[in-house]
Amino acid sequence: MKLTNEQAAGRIMVALDYPDANAAERLISELQGIPCYMKVGMQLFYAAGPSFVQSLKERGYYVFLDVKMHDIPNTVKGGANSVAKLGVDMFNVHAAGGSAMMEAALEGADMAISGSGLKMPSIIAVTQLTSTNQATLNEQIGIEGTVEAAVIRYAELARGAGLAGVVASPSEVEAIKAVCGTSFQTITPGIRPTGSAVNDQSRIMTPSEALKQGTDYMVIGRPITAAANPRLALEMIIEELTSHE
Repeated sequence: MKLTNEQAAGRIMVALDYPDANAAERLISELQGIPCYMKVGMQLFYAAGPSFVQSLKERGYYVFLDVKMHDIPNTVKGGANSVAKLGVDMFNVHAAGGSAMMEAALEGADMAISGSGLKMPSIIAVTQLTSTNQATLNEQIGIEGTVEAAVIRYAELARGAGLAGVVASPSEVEAIKAVCGTSFQTITPGIRPTGSAVNDQSRIMTPSEALKQGTDYMVIGRPITAAANPRLALEMIIEELTSHE
């Protein structure tokens, strides 16, 4: 089934990788009216704080808070409680923190929304960063085997802990869905429209290729944010997705 423009826009998470709120606001203004997700990462969240996230929610945006929590379970539980109170729609933890830590994130978020009227955010786990290649995985991180095997192992761990999905490269989506089920969400960075620079990503695909793999959400940053006309760049990606059979 072909996607509508609104459905395609809802699959795209625009990475607001900016140093401060003022820089981000310029892009948000240019994209006004396009119903995409806004991804707030560590740089912007540390600079602009919770009030910026709340302002995005007040303007009707879906927000993915990309802070990659990784700590002892009790600390992650507290962090999850705090971010859930902001009304974010999604946030993430590192699967490498283990099952107890991921379960603690769920517990903390559930405590935050209890009786608040807020909805439960989707909590997802980072498997392996898309900048991680085979040599980095084996020689530096110290995990044997292939990147895909490590990703799937972490995805199974996240599913077992009750999380909604994982962050993974688009090349691993089919294998994750095969093992964890089609309803288990995949959020995929490393999306590069044809002609875009690769930058520091190792495992990449075009938007239409990622959609064909079955991914649920695509994180796209510099191909939109660094474009001469960000709105046109986003509209072209939406057009690519809606033309996909």
